[in-house]
Amino acid sequence: MRNSLNNDFTDRRSTAADAKANLLSAYRAAKEISEPTRLARQAERILIVEAREARKAERDRLKSEEMAQAEAMIAAEKAQADAAEVAEIEARKKAESARIARVVEDEAARKAERDRRYAARKARQA
Repeated sequence: MRNSLNNDFTDRRSTAADAKANLLSAYRAAKEISEPTRLARQAERILIVEAREARKAERDRLKSEEMAQAEAMIAAEKAQADAAEVAEIEARKKAESARIARVVEDEAARKAERDRRYAARKARQA
């Protein structure tokens, strides 16, 4: 009979203490048995964390390389745009100076033609 009616307090207390002791010994035995698998799982988790950190470091390295490439490309494009702008400014200055030179030459030719006509008129009058 499992539950006898004649259980007094000391019997119940000793039964509870025995049950606790049995549970504790079962827990310790299960812990000792599972220790190798726990260590293996822990080692596996460490390997997983290390692999994850390595992948993150690789991603960060690739990202920084891409950023450096993008910055270099932007700098090259800016330098190219600046060079094109400088070339355009130089071309405008050259065209302006050529136009001014043509205007001066045309003015000098007009004056020379006027002076020639004046001299011819004076020669006819004299």
